[in-house]
Amino acid sequence: MPLKKDLRLLLKPYYFINILLSLSYIVSKRVPIVCNYVFAQAECELDGRETEILFFLMIVIMIRTRKTGSVTMISYLSSSFVYTKVANLILWFYADVRMGIIFAIVFILCALLFPEPMYQGPEKVTYLRGANGLQEELQRDTRVVWLVAFYTAWNPACVNFAPIFSELSAEYTLENLKFGKVDIGRHPDAGVKYHISDASTSKQLPTVILFKEGKEIERRPHTDHKGKLVKFLFSLDNIKAAFDLNNVYKNCKKNPIKRKEKKAVKAE
Repeated sequence: MPLKKDLRLLLKPYYFINILLSLSYIVSKRVPIVCNYVFAQAECELDGRETEILFFLMIVIMIRTRKTGSVTMISYLSSSFVYTKVANLILWFYADVRMGIIFAIVFILCALLFPEPMYQGPEKVTYLRGANGLQEELQRDTRVVWLVAFYTAWNPACVNFAPIFSELSAEYTLENLKFGKVDIGRHPDAGVKYHISDASTSKQLPTVILFKEGKEIERRPHTDHKGKLVKFLFSLDNIKAAFDLNNVYKNCKKNPIKRKEKKAVKAE
């Protein structure tokens, strides 16, 4: 199912155009008909400098996509587009300054006309204002179980995780099982209270914490017995398994919140 969903997304203009831009130079250089027309060369081969740039690009993409926690084909592509397009820009300028300028103009126009598609599906997420807002919700009714994501708007791993968390909220939300999000970039007090760093080099973004009876029960990523942060890939299945969401959902559904019925006051 995730693969089919990713393949459908590839048909959207943003992904289709960015794939073309990312492959534009190597296709132009390796396809004889295009190469003969664009470069006016009889031999269509990559020289040593071009090969070095492409090899360096592959290393950068592998490192950056691992750091951003990309777990699907779409998230890998989204994370790599910037690097592939910049590499193509360098290659086009290296081959011909005029072609480089044309590519730069197309690059900018596509970014303006075809922004990255945002998640459009259902979600049942409560956006909380800092540590105080979260604490108020936790204490309002301790019978409610909360799964809370701490994130920043600028972090690529948080951006990749956002649609996954929204899908989980739509699937599992109950009256006594709720999903919340706290932007620690805007509300650093929450990051301080729950020991989550919002630095640009932080490996704690995003952080997801499960609260029961107003207290923290489980979090990802977590630290081991030596105090070292254990890496966690924020995929749909990993979140379900790490927080045992299926059983949490079943228990919450079996034990709904009982409301006190108001007794009608009889008129004398």
